[in-house]
Amino acid sequence: MLEVKDLTVYYDGALALNRVSLKVEDKKFISVVGPNGAGKTTLLRAISGLVEPDSGTVTFDGERIDSVRPYKIVKKGIIHCPERRRPFSDMPVIENLKMGAYLRKDKEGIAKDLETSFQLFPVLRERSDQDAGTLSGGEQQMLAIARALMSRPKLLLIDEPSLGLAPMLKNKVFDVIKKIQLSGVTVLLVEQDVGVAVDLSDRIYVLAHGRIVTEGTGKQLMKDRDVREIYLGI
Repeated sequence: MLEVKDLTVYYDGALALNRVSLKVEDKKFISVVGPNGAGKTTLLRAISGLVEPDSGTVTFDGERIDSVRPYKIVKKGIIHCPERRRPFSDMPVIENLKMGAYLRKDKEGIAKDLETSFQLFPVLRERSDQDAGTLSGGEQQMLAIARALMSRPKLLLIDEPSLGLAPMLKNKVFDVIKKIQLSGVTVLLVEQDVGVAVDLSDRIYVLAHGRIVTEGTGKQLMKDRDVREIYLGI
């Protein structure tokens, strides 16, 4: 479904991504892990068109998208659930969810997907008229995921969903993300919690200093002592 090949990105003259390559197969759960500053968020921003690569290619469903505007990438089915949730703080939860369907015209489908969001995250139904900025961090993360789903993604990019969440709430969020993938949505997850990535992913890429240093299944990476100690910190 997605192929990133030799992607290079500079930020203010500093090398953020250095010839990064990865593949994401249809309906699979793929994770990118690594330390802070490794380039994980930059990678997702480059895929979704928010950062223009200096070189390399991004191909989605056989079509190059590395020079395509972000809203057109959304239309193609790539939806980015950003780090730190970024809700429309002064808008009610229900309006935040509807903003996720901004490019859609199918009213019946939108209503159906709203109900699906409320079933996945019942607290959002309870808070539907509450301003999003007043929600807890965990509730905002649920809102961010539900808002992304309102766009009916083919490929869902999720950046650090566990950031700042209590363990119990984190487990709930990841249970829902896995359920989304099993429903047929392809997931590309950026995450620092390696244990979660190992448990959920079909394949994992380890990104460090802007480069992919290794890849494999969770079991394969856990067997490599150097990878565990040097790059994963476990």
